[in-house]
Amino acid sequence: MAKKSFKELFDPRESKWGGISLPMFLCALIVVAIVVYVPFGLDKEGNPGSFLRPNFLIMFSALAVFGLLFGEIGDRIPFWNDYIGGGTILVFFMAAVFGTYNLVPENFMKAVNVFYGKQPVNFLEMFIPALIVGSVLTVDRKTLIKSISGYIPLIIIGVIGASAGGIAVGLIFGKSPIDVMMNYVLPIMGGGTGAGAVPMSEMWASKTGRPASEWFGFAISILSIANVFAILCGALLKKLGEAKPSLTGNGELLIDNTKEAVRDKEVDVKPELTDTTAAFILTGVLFMVAHILGEVWESLGLGFDLHRLVFLILLTMFLNIANIVPDKIKAGAKRMQTFFSKHTIWILMAAVGFTTDVKEIIAAAAPSNILIALAIVLGAVGLIMLVARKMKFHPVEAAITAGLCMANRGGAGDVAVLGAADRMELMSFAQISSRIGGAMMLVLGSVMFSFFAS
Repeated sequence: MAKKSFKELFDPRESKWGGISLPMFLCALIVVAIVVYVPFGLDKEGNPGSFLRPNFLIMFSALAVFGLLFGEIGDRIPFWNDYIGGGTILVFFMAAVFGTYNLVPENFMKAVNVFYGKQPVNFLEMFIPALIVGSVLTVDRKTLIKSISGYIPLIIIGVIGASAGGIAVGLIFGKSPIDVMMNYVLPIMGGGTGAGAVPMSEMWASKTGRPASEWFGFAISILSIANVFAILCGALLKKLGEAKPSLTGNGELLIDNTKEAVRDKEVDVKPELTDTTAAFILTGVLFMVAHILGEVWESLGLGFDLHRLVFLILLTMFLNIANIVPDKIKAGAKRMQTFFSKHTIWILMAAVGFTTDVKEIIAAAAPSNILIALAIVLGAVGLIMLVARKMKFHPVEAAITAGLCMANRGGAGDVAVLGAADRMELMSFAQISSRIGGAMMLVLGSVMFSFFAS
């Protein structure tokens, strides 16, 4: 993959700003600046007003322009893009700076809160279900079935190793095992940002009644730290395989898998616009059913809550395994997922960032947190390598896919880890880790927050 350059970004002949040319993007930036910053008239309370109307379309567009500005730049900063998280993380951090240090007006901050999650109808209520249904429904059915019996137990072992490593180091710094599990292991091993840390923050918020950004700010910081370690470990495991050939399958995960390699057969049907619409409607209906099941579960008083997103995951897995959904709608779901995960993630990160205190992010980079994150990554890798051969997996490949691809920041992290390890052919298993493994961590998070979040 060719590296993105700053030169093309500022070339008026190119259309690199989210598909928009530089002159058009600069015009959009000026309009947003006028709407956000220029005072105009008085509001209902007699205070200086502005052109800003806090409706969905205006806030979506304003956050999109902010996201494109810092997202495109972040994707072109060499080390930052390769190890820290590129544009996605830069958008989040810059929005946090703007919000924390009052670089945007108060009425804009109130509008962001409405857009992000201060009412029942908000952007998160579309973003998260679309990602979950699109991710789980489009994993190849046979791959999903096989992974449940063989590969998923390997993922669970990795989570156990990560938990043990994190708790051991956490105790040294006076942190309780529950604290380490909820605030370190869950975000790091949760499947990335959009499909992991974001829905977990909503689960945390629904249980505690506090803003989701309060948990998310620390979670995204610790996840970014772990992502760097995961990529570096990928490169080290490549070297280990070269030094000790007996530990690696040179790209093959299963030891006895010469003829029956599990390949990720992504839906190759080209969807029509109606298929994507149908997938979006299906997502809404499944979300309704999940909400009903969540309410019924809560009414039973069984001692712990299961968030509605957990039921959404289980419903979608059932539909995939039962092969009920037509391939064209699955293809539409894939397009829907791509739209939200690739083309609106910067909008969401901007919204989350504006409601996050940057001082908490800085505090997350304390030496104790860095060492705990490292221990979680190494714990997952170490325990997987110890048991991999007994489970008929090559240790190096098992550690990369079931360990590092759980401990990175999702799809982009998978690409970075596999690229560093020179094992891109393992993408199918990496996706199982990020999608299904991440979904499992959401279930664990829902249960843990139910018992221990306060």
